[in-house]
Formats: sequence, C-alpha cells, structure tokens
Amino acid sequence: MTTAHPENSPLLGRKLYRVPMDVMQILGFSRSTTYEVIRSGRLPSVVEGSTRFVTERGITEYIALLEREAQQDHNEIGRAA
Repeated sequence: MTTAHPENSPLLGRKLYRVPMDVMQILGFSRSTTYEVIRSGRLPSVVEGSTRFVTERGITEYIALLEREAQQDHNEIGRAA
C-alpha cells in the first residue's frame, strides 16, 4: 500500500467519488485494495444506476478509522515494552 496525501488531491471538495479511479487517486490505493476495503465494509459505498461511489464522508471516516487503529497499535506496543 502506498502513502497518499488526500489533502493535496484536486478531487477534494466533491461530495461523491467514483470507484475505483477517484478513490484510488485520493487514498493512493491499488484497484484491488480499493475494492477490498469496500467489500470488507471498512469503506462504505453507494450505487446510483450502474456506478459505484464513495462519499466524501465515507473517505473521511475511513481515514479516521485508520488513525484510530494506528493509535491503538501504538498503545499496545507501548504496553508490551
């Protein structure tokens, strides 16, 4: 997985992001990783017609989830030492 900088994305400010291309660009994920996090329910998506989208809120909440998990991992490592 590559490190993305969502705050630098020219796509920010939109409310809906197309799957997979927009989401891949914003999060820096591969196509398969994008679909995997959607399939797992960690990144919620919506469908309109035949097009799948991720909402701006969904992306924000997913990033917050990753930050919480990273903090928990950090805390667990600190307790183990």
